[in-house]
Amino acid sequence: MTLFENDVTASTLPKRSVWTAMKRGFMQKCPQCGSGALFSRYLKVTDTCDACGEALHHHRADDAPAYFTIAIVGKVVVGLFVWLELAYAPPYWLHAVIWTPVLLAMSLGFLPLMKGAIVGLQWANYMHGFNPNFVEGDDIEMPGDDRLKEQGVS
Repeated sequence: MTLFENDVTASTLPKRSVWTAMKRGFMQKCPQCGSGALFSRYLKVTDTCDACGEALHHHRADDAPAYFTIAIVGKVVVGLFVWLELAYAPPYWLHAVIWTPVLLAMSLGFLPLMKGAIVGLQWANYMHGFNPNFVEGDDIEMPGDDRLKEQGVS
């Protein structure tokens, strides 16, 4: 199966609202029904929604939540850090006392929100196992795969 053949099967499925699914995931709720809990622990996505029974175990959020968390928290904290430095010029130890707990709290707070939004995005777009036509272990050939096979790289 090629990359583009997979698009045909995905286009025959009913449309899902990306924004609604991401908003529900951001609120740490099931992207399908919006009422069941998305996480069983801090960042552990439940296998199935306890309200509607939607399977959620096959998401692949990987590093995307951490990337978006770093981008958001970094921009906010660096902006505030620079403002404080230019306005008041406090000693560096005071910066460390202020910004270390702020960074930790914001990062730990945003991480599950971002992961929920990513899971919602994947659900809405039928990505990975959320596509009912997806067969586990059915690899999609990416452009250049044949050249890598010829070189002995798998």
